[in-house]
Amino acid sequence: MHERRLFFKFASASFVLLALAACDNSAGRSDERAARVVLVAPVRYAPQAPAREFVASIRPRIETDQAFRVTGKVVRRFVETGQRVKAGDLLATLDEADLRLQKEQADAELAAARMALEQASADERRAQKLRKDGWTAQAALDRQRTAAEEARGRNQRAGRAVELAQNALDYASLRADADGVVTATFIEPGQVVAAGQSAVRVARSGELEAVVAVPEAFVAAVGAGEASLFLWSDPGKTYRAKLRELSPSADPMTRTFAARFSIVGAGSAIALGMSATLTIETPRAGSAAAVPLAALFNQGDGPSLWKVEGDGRLTLAPVTVLRYEAKTALVTGGVAEGDNIVVLGAHKLDPGQKVRPVAADTL
Repeated sequence: MHERRLFFKFASASFVLLALAACDNSAGRSDERAARVVLVAPVRYAPQAPAREFVASIRPRIETDQAFRVTGKVVRRFVETGQRVKAGDLLATLDEADLRLQKEQADAELAAARMALEQASADERRAQKLRKDGWTAQAALDRQRTAAEEARGRNQRAGRAVELAQNALDYASLRADADGVVTATFIEPGQVVAAGQSAVRVARSGELEAVVAVPEAFVAAVGAGEASLFLWSDPGKTYRAKLRELSPSADPMTRTFAARFSIVGAGSAIALGMSATLTIETPRAGSAAAVPLAALFNQGDGPSLWKVEGDGRLTLAPVTVLRYEAKTALVTGGVAEGDNIVVLGAHKLDPGQKVRPVAADTL
């Protein structure tokens, strides 16, 4: 009996010790749960449409590829790239030998047509006199009139042929049609060119423009914003720019749209080919905060964020998502500026849970 009582006392003591150990383990797990470490970051709101910068190139408003209007062999080119020209200056010439022969042929045909016209006109006058005196029939007079009209037509055609031949001879000399700068040359002496083939590119003097490539996501807002420009060679001076032309179709290679901006108050410091930065500030349509997609928590009631309160406990804050992007979501409500939110592991947390926040990079 004594041994049995000792056994029961020992068993009771062991049970108490096991119970105390279980309580200690539960308290440890509770402490561990209360001390869960989470990454947090403050909420930062920013305008939905911030200023965008584009690399711009200074180009003339009008840039023309000038070409010969006749086919021929280039004899000489008088200009080089970068050279300034005046209206009427000679740019290049073609071999005129064949064109002069065509002109001489046209002159000879005109002379022959004139002689034929004089003969036909004299025959017509004689036929009219003979008919008036009754020495010939009306049919003979009609034939002479017809021959005279045909001679007049041939004479007129020959005159037009002379004019065309003279124009072709003049077209053998390519002249600048306006003041400007030669920006490119496409021909060399000895080269045979076709009519209309680009020979010399001339940028007309006058208004300069900034040309940029606009991505398709920004096309709708490019005309609504205010544009400013500064040159890379003089970043301290800013010029106001105004959209003049936006291409209706995208470039097939880059999938961007070409936009041309007029430069207001452009002075002599701006030259063709300079590089610049064009800044477009679009009207603000509200603010939004960018949060990582991993921070969103949704159990069927809509997207929410875990907000860490001042005492370290979690609160589930429903938010309004403006749009989803590749790695972030833009939210417009539900959290305030500066609120600390959990940015990782949102699916492992519970409301009211006490956490130990660790600051992550600012959103």
